Amino acid sequence: MRCPNCASLDTQVKDSRPTEDSAAIRRRRVCLTCNFRFTTFERVQLRELTVIKRNSRRVPFDRDKLMRSVQVALRKRPVDPEQVEQMVSKIVRELESQGESEVSSEGIGELVMQHLREVDDVAYVRFASVYRNFREPKDFKAALDELSGDDEKPAAARK
Repeated sequence: MRCPNCASLDTQVKDSRPTEDSAAIRRRRVCLTCNFRFTTFERVQLRELTVIKRNSRRVPFDRDKLMRSVQVALRKRPVDPEQVEQMVSKIVRELESQGESEVSSEGIGELVMQHLREVDDVAYVRFASVYRNFREPKDFKAALDELSGDDEKPAAARK
């Protein structure tokens, strides 16, 4: 593993343990060149995913990019970071288990919105505003109407 501080490949694992949900292994490492300490996570990857962008370009799926976009939507919201990690892991597992090696960016966006809707309404609207490219206040109103229409249904019908 390359040291993020000095780029040396001479690193050593000091401690390994599973994460709380056992979906990954957390490894504490130390660089033997500069003594910098850092943490890495090892996760099971069922298949290599490729994202088909709206302009038909293909790029490798990046879990960290997904995590960042979800964190931006949830910024300053009362949601536990562990819950965010579990949600992103669940989204990735769903994408990997679809049986396709290529997934559209629209499919990822819809899946993220589905999960955000269950976690935090404000984050859902924030993400939707970027994902759906809101340009006018009526776009926000439509998203809010979707949410309030959801509240009128019995809880069993929403799931």
